[in-house]
Amino acid sequence: MDPIQQLVDGFAAFTRRRYREDGPFVRLVQQGQSPRIALIACSDSRVDPSLTLDCDPGDLFVVRNVAALVPPYQPDEAYHGTSAALEFAVRGLKVDHIIVMGHALCGGINTLVEGAPDEPQSFIGHWVRLADPALQRAKASCGHKDHDGLRRCCELESVRLSTQNLLTFPWIQERVEKGELQLHGWYFDMVAGQLLGLDRENDRFGVLTAND
Repeated sequence: MDPIQQLVDGFAAFTRRRYREDGPFVRLVQQGQSPRIALIACSDSRVDPSLTLDCDPGDLFVVRNVAALVPPYQPDEAYHGTSAALEFAVRGLKVDHIIVMGHALCGGINTLVEGAPDEPQSFIGHWVRLADPALQRAKASCGHKDHDGLRRCCELESVRLSTQNLLTFPWIQERVEKGELQLHGWYFDMVAGQLLGLDRENDRFGVLTAND
């Protein structure tokens, strides 16, 4: 089937299921959105947070970018899509939780590990170098491992780094300190079928749930 027509047919199926007069999407249209969770995920086509976490429309405010990176707070006149989305989620929607969810086999992190392009016109090179501190940490702790092992270590470190970067935003830090907002670092290991979570007190990742 033509891939575009498949999407059109998919939308038709969506409206049949969701646009009933008493359906959940109609209620979202009428009442507006009020998600309790904002989630930063990767743009990877295999990592769909709503599908992976079995959520319905309206459950998650999702921000997706290459490698699920959170840049540090940088108030200037450049374009900051991820930061703008975070501001809307925290100051507008007043979410209770922010989750940074990295994943296994991440192409963006792999680009960083292999050597991100340094040309001025390379958007992806400039972007993934946000995670260079994570790469340096990974090399320090996992430098003896092969390429796949180093990439996995860097994927985990990038989640840790992005979770730390969230606290550089003053309006995130303020709500965290007041106990109004909780931050979480997650890692979707799609190879093993596991979801790992960062224990921020012990600074370690542990299995939250595994595929039976």
